Amino acid sequence: MKKLISLLAMLTIIIGLVGCSMDEPSSTTSGSKAEDDGKLKVGLSMNTFNNPFFVAVKEGAEAQAKEENIDLVVTDAQNDPGKQLSDVENLLQQNIDILIIDPTDSDAIVEAVKKANDAKIPVFTIDRASNGGEVITHIGFDALKSGKIAGDYLIEALGGKGKIVEIQGILGTNVGQDRSKGFNEVIKATSGFEIVAQQAANFDRGEAMKVMEDILQANPEIDGVYAANDEMALGALAAIEAAGRLDEITLIGCDAIDPSIEAIKAGKLEATIAEPPVFLGKEAILTAIKISKGESVEKEVILDSTLVTKDNVETVKTK
Repeated sequence: MKKLISLLAMLTIIIGLVGCSMDEPSSTTSGSKAEDDGKLKVGLSMNTFNNPFFVAVKEGAEAQAKEENIDLVVTDAQNDPGKQLSDVENLLQQNIDILIIDPTDSDAIVEAVKKANDAKIPVFTIDRASNGGEVITHIGFDALKSGKIAGDYLIEALGGKGKIVEIQGILGTNVGQDRSKGFNEVIKATSGFEIVAQQAANFDRGEAMKVMEDILQANPEIDGVYAANDEMALGALAAIEAAGRLDEITLIGCDAIDPSIEAIKAGKLEATIAEPPVFLGKEAILTAIKISKGESVEKEVILDSTLVTKDNVETVKTK
C-alpha cells in the first residue's frame, strides 16, 4: 500500500510539472515581445549578402537597430525568390511587429507581401519595390535618375559621341529596369552615340566580367561602358584591364561601394553614382519606428544620388 501511495504521489508531481512546462513560453531569441521585454521586433528579409551593397544595407540597419534598442532579425534569400518567400514565412512565425523586405524580384515577392498582409503585419520595401500587395512605403533611390546621371556623365566625358556598351542588372527588378531606362533615354537622344552592345549580367561581378570579355572580343572599338551597379563595373573593369584597353574606355558604375571608390582613386574607374547603402539601412529602421508609433510616413521615400568622380571622391559622404 505504501508503495502504491508513493507511486501515486510521484505521478501527481510529474503531471504538475508537465502542465507547468506547457504553460510557460520557450525562452529563445525568436520569442514574443513579452520575452523581449517589450522591445520592437523587426524582420528584415534581404535578397542577398553576395554583394557589398546589400551587406552594407544590413550593417546600416543593424547599427541603427542597436542604437534604438530594437530586436532585428535578418535573413538572406541568396538571390532565390523561393527562399525569400520561405524566409518571410519564417519571420512571420517569429512574432515580429514589422516586416522590411528588399526583394530578389519585384513580381515574385508579391506573394510574400500578401502573406504579411494576411498576418496583419505592417510591411514595406527598400531598394527594390514590390509589384503587388499592400506596402506602407517604399524607401530607395531614384533608379531612373541614376541611369540619367550615368548617361549625362558619358556625354560630357566623351564629348557627345562614341560607341557605348550597357551592362544591365536584374531586369526583373524595378531598379534594373529603371537604371537601364534612364540611361537609354539620355543616350538615344544623343545622335553621336551608338550602343554597340547591351546585355544583362544580373548585378553580378563574375557574370559581368564574362559578358565584358565577350563584348571586347566582338567590338574592337568601345569608348564608354555603363554598368548598372558597381559589382558589374568591377567585373567589367577586370576584363578591360586584362585586355589592355583600360586607357581607351571610360567606365561608370553605380552604388559607390568601397572597392569602386578605391578604383576611382587609383585612376582605373572613371565614375560611380553614390547611393549609400548604409543610409538606406538606417532609414529603414527609423521608418519602422515611425510605423510602430502610428506616425504617418510618405508612400515613397527617395534618398539622394550623387555622381562621384576623381574630382570629388575624397569629399562625397558614402557612409
